[in-house]
Amino acid sequence: MRKLLTSPNAMSLSATEQTIYQSALSFVADLSLNLMAVKVENHPDNFLNWCGELHRICLHDVNRDLLEPSQEKPLKKLQETLSTGVSACQLKLARVIPWPIFVGFVQEASSLQALPERLKMLDYIANIRSNNLADMIEEDRLAFAGKHTSQHDISVYDFDVEWFAGTRGAKTFHQLLKSHPEAFDSALANIPLSGDVDLADYENFVQAYKAIFSTHTDGEKAPLSAATRLLALRRPDQFVALTSGKLDTLSQGLGLVKLNNQSFDDYWHEMIVCIRSTQWWRSDMPTDENELQLWQNRAILIDLFLFADNSLAENSNYIRMRDKPKKVKIGVAKAMKRSQESAEAIVDKAFAAEDLPEFIINMRSTIVNSVKDGKTVDQAITLMRNIFG
Repeated sequence: MRKLLTSPNAMSLSATEQTIYQSALSFVADLSLNLMAVKVENHPDNFLNWCGELHRICLHDVNRDLLEPSQEKPLKKLQETLSTGVSACQLKLARVIPWPIFVGFVQEASSLQALPERLKMLDYIANIRSNNLADMIEEDRLAFAGKHTSQHDISVYDFDVEWFAGTRGAKTFHQLLKSHPEAFDSALANIPLSGDVDLADYENFVQAYKAIFSTHTDGEKAPLSAATRLLALRRPDQFVALTSGKLDTLSQGLGLVKLNNQSFDDYWHEMIVCIRSTQWWRSDMPTDENELQLWQNRAILIDLFLFADNSLAENSNYIRMRDKPKKVKIGVAKAMKRSQESAEAIVDKAFAAEDLPEFIINMRSTIVNSVKDGKTVDQAITLMRNIFG
């Protein structure tokens, strides 16, 4: 273990990596006896793999029964520091790799990063992107804006709508989106749905976006993170979706000035300019169908260069809703009612995605009423099959 802990001294570390290493050592001091009891067989020769190996040891090999209560916090901090190290190294790699290596990295990370589920979400948004937010049913508008709710019927929304950047904490943003969706439509109209997006387009969007908050709130500042969610879902080939938790890691890994939730100028001049300078982003449109899907979403997919372990995919809101144990309640349970418009849209989407018998199609209005009263589409269709099939 001693050899593993000191091996980065022989590596050529960047300033960012050196900072991460020294931070890791500060937490190691409180855990030295526990770590020294672990037998180490793998000694990586680069900082990326070093962070990954020590993170694995902390997660699986440290005897937690021997940990003092006061050591739980340093162990957690050490794991967080090492995960930041993995992200920083992988983002550093992303700055120099060409398109084929980008594709290979993304595909290799597919399982850990829940790529199939992420692409399902992006495909769904691609089909509604040209619609106005004001004209969308509430579930679609929240899917676009990044807030998962129990009303997202897993029969239709078979993905977590919060991938890339969840916005449920941006309460004022969602209040304004619900009451003034047409204002957000006007702001997004400045970003073309295809072709180049230039600085003037972005600045016009920012001006209109900030005006929504200055006009309809008592001086509350417009948050950058929620804005980037709208931008990245509007044009996932052009913009990166941010959260407060990702700001520091992306800034460190990409070698940018430190962004905060008001850094609208730096978001473009630092982050977007940096992404556009990479070889993989500037590559020609591929002819391979699978690669084309990645290329059309290439900017937002920078997320796949962030640290992930086995828990990331399992914590998807969709997976948790799908696998949630059914509770047997005594008395009358309160159903999650939907609007008539939402129920009709959800049923029609489910009908379009499945090859259903004619008698089920003919019972559309009955199924709509069941969905409106709180059932999922699958539950309503199964009920009709059991009664009339």
